[in-house]
Amino acid sequence: MVHSEAAPFLALVLLAVKGLMLVAGGSVFYYAVKAYRRTRDQSLGYLAGGFGLVLFGSAIGGLVYELIGSPLAVGVIIESVFVLFGFVLIAYSLKR
Repeated sequence: MVHSEAAPFLALVLLAVKGLMLVAGGSVFYYAVKAYRRTRDQSLGYLAGGFGLVLFGSAIGGLVYELIGSPLAVGVIIESVFVLFGFVLIAYSLKR
């Protein structure tokens, strides 16, 4: 169980980690889209779409929890569904 004094610190750490994750994921997404536009290879398009879904899921899960005030489990489920479909799309792109 988290002590109440630690909760604000942990919230800041979580925010920082999520922010860095979005920056790193955003750069991977950017380069995947750039590669797709350069080559027009469908596999790279699916790869970019998969990374986009993972990135979007990571962002929207936290926003649903923070801004709408839904239960944490709802945010985690939403994030997990987008990440799942993103990974399926990434796997499909690599199998092609």
